[in-house]
Amino acid sequence: MKAKIFYRERRKVGEKEKKPRYKLVAIAGVDMKVYAKHLRKKELEQIAETLGAELVLLKGGDKESEKEVEVEG
Repeated sequence: MKAKIFYRERRKVGEKEKKPRYKLVAIAGVDMKVYAKHLRKKELEQIAETLGAELVLLKGGDKESEKEVEVEG
């Protein structure tokens, strides 16, 4: 199985701001520790390229339609 890196866009960062816009959510298929809370797209791409992993952008719903869901694991 090819490694996958799941990430999403942060909500409180605007289009023109010079802050990292992405939040790393999960990594599958590779053992790796991540110390940063927020990353830039280029940083995610470099990590994925080095690991031979696929980047997967998680699509978020509307803020109003989101409900807390308990996940068993």
